[in-house]
Amino acid sequence: MTAVLDRVDVDRITAEARQVRFGHTALTVIAAVLFGTGWVVAKVSGVVWLAAAWSAVAVREGWREGRGRGVSHGPSRPG
Repeated sequence: MTAVLDRVDVDRITAEARQVRFGHTALTVIAAVLFGTGWVVAKVSGVVWLAAAWSAVAVREGWREGRGRGVSHGPSRPG
């Protein structure tokens, strides 16, 4: 294990780590999260839109039925 660690250029890793700017890295991470969120929303927006529209129509029909102005479904059967 020591032989493997001897081949690691620790000085180069340290020098590169010191060049990393925290603010730039944080902004990149935030941008990546926002970009990914937008991409996912764009991919599922068709399904989400259909589900939202379907739900709205179902609520409207329930409202109409509850208020007694439902759509007539043909003659009622005698009870």
